[in-house]
Amino acid sequence: MFVRLYSGEDGHSHFEELDLTVGQSLVQAATSITFLRSEPGDFVDWHPAPRCQYVITLSGQVEIGIWDGTVRRLGPGDVMLAEDLTGRGHTTRAAGNGPRLSVAIPLT
Repeated sequence: MFVRLYSGEDGHSHFEELDLTVGQSLVQAATSITFLRSEPGDFVDWHPAPRCQYVITLSGQVEIGIWDGTVRRLGPGDVMLAEDLTGRGHTTRAAGNGPRLSVAIPLT
C-alpha cells in the first residue's frame, strides 16, 4: 500500500491512495533517516506530521486514525507519505502482537 496523509482545505487530515506502477520510479531528495521501534499498544494522540516525510513500516503494524473515524492499518512494506502538517492531525497506534519497526525519511 502507498498512501498519502495530507491536510485538506477543511483543516482536517485525509488519506489518498497513491499508485506506483511497475517500471516507474520516484526519486526525491532526503535529509536523513530515522529508525523507530514501537511496542504493541503504544499510542500517540492527535498530532500533525512534524515535517513532510515518508514513513515505511518494516515489521509489525500501525493504525493511523483521522478526524472522521477512518483508520488505516499499515503493515510490512507499506509506505505513507505524511504531509498533514497543519490542523489537528492524526492518531498513531502500534497494532498487532509484536513490535513495530519503521523508518522515517524526511524530505527536503
